[in-house]
Amino acid sequence: MPENTVTTPLAPMEPEDVFDAFVYIQAIHADDIDTAGAVADDIGPEQLCRMLVDVATRVFPPITAEDDHDGEPCAHSFLAAALGRLLLELLCHGVCLANARNVARTIILFTENILTEDHGDVADVLRQLEAAGMKQAMEAHPAHHRTTA
Repeated sequence: MPENTVTTPLAPMEPEDVFDAFVYIQAIHADDIDTAGAVADDIGPEQLCRMLVDVATRVFPPITAEDDHDGEPCAHSFLAAALGRLLLELLCHGVCLANARNVARTIILFTENILTEDHGDVADVLRQLEAAGMKQAMEAHPAHHRTTA
């Protein structure tokens, strides 16, 4: 029987990769082409695209699956988790998302339309997502945190 990749634990990302991915996403959101270009040049387009999908895979499902009803599932939490999975499906299998800029824009649109209220402060939500991703990476790599802190 083939292994179910949905339940296979993901290897945690390195903190630097989380940081670089969100620098790129935030630069695209701010229309800062110079910073986005510098990140893309430094990392390489294919690696950057994979890094963005990795960030989305590791950060969005836990954020969208959170519920605010004292740990009890509710309709909202199921819907949010389903939307998070839909984002990942688009990022992993979407033909039109074949480059880092389109992946970043999809993450930004998802954040704007799903994770903010009334299209609120997307930049603030992106910073919160980055913090969640950094927390995951630092917990997974505690020795790395001590050497770079």
